[in-house]
Amino acid sequence: MSEHPVDLRRIDLNLLVAFEALVTERSVTRAASRLGVGQSAMSSTLSRLRKLLRDDVLVREGRGLVATPMSESLLEPVRGVLVDIEQILAGRHDFNPATDARTFRLLVTNYHLTYSFLRPLLARLEAEAPRVRLHIEPPADDFAGRLHRHEVDLLITPREAYPEHHSMPHRVLFSDRYVVAVDRDHPEIHDEITYEQFCTLPYLATWSGRHRSFFELQLDLMGVPRNLELTTEFGIAPFLLQGTRLITVLQERLARKLVEQLNLKLLEPPIANLHVLTETMVWSERTDRDPAHRWLRQQLVNLAAEITGEA
Repeated sequence: MSEHPVDLRRIDLNLLVAFEALVTERSVTRAASRLGVGQSAMSSTLSRLRKLLRDDVLVREGRGLVATPMSESLLEPVRGVLVDIEQILAGRHDFNPATDARTFRLLVTNYHLTYSFLRPLLARLEAEAPRVRLHIEPPADDFAGRLHRHEVDLLITPREAYPEHHSMPHRVLFSDRYVVAVDRDHPEIHDEITYEQFCTLPYLATWSGRHRSFFELQLDLMGVPRNLELTTEFGIAPFLLQGTRLITVLQERLARKLVEQLNLKLLEPPIANLHVLTETMVWSERTDRDPAHRWLRQQLVNLAAEITGEA
């Protein structure tokens, strides 16, 4: 880079936003999707960044892209600048959801929460906040790190999966218990399932991302045997039961929404002292007092109260 002072009047500061997205995602395609632009436009922006910085920014390694040492060194300072600008602009006025445009980045650690909890919010936003957009990130192993690095604005996760949530601003949304799910016409299960059946019938185990579900970990700690037949992502499990002898365990709120569609039967688990999941939203200090973020969090609190009957 040049040792001479940079004339900011000749630089498009939107390039900083693109730089942060490109170096974070290590992908032109994902960066374009995150910023809501076309892939060709993002490729053109990468070329402009390379010219501005006199650095490749991203280089190919194997089948993917990696950041150059220079772009790695600039990532955190650029993020800091973007956060400062965001806070300066956000502090100028209150947030009016009916007219203001904002995009919020949410990371939801379970796919099923998008279906069973966030879907009603999306419909509400369309009517009440037409210029508000939610960018919902898929589950990620480094979900806490992404929140700390300000790559996402809000994390929704079971507090059991993130014990360190107490160190950040957070709020419990709702609790959810577990039910056993089977095909409604299961040949061996009628109105209840016995402990022996639970342990011996073909069992469909579930994972969340790359991690075993909280329920599976509980069963392991209790020493409950299972006749493991198949393992899949938690959100896919209910769709694999119809016409089989498989049994699985689901969170009740998701299961209730799918019971008719998938011809399921829901039963009480024949295991005592199971812990429920407590879905919690966690955010960073930088967005704690921002009017728009406070508004979004209140929408989630209101929605949680409605679905639990506590409104």
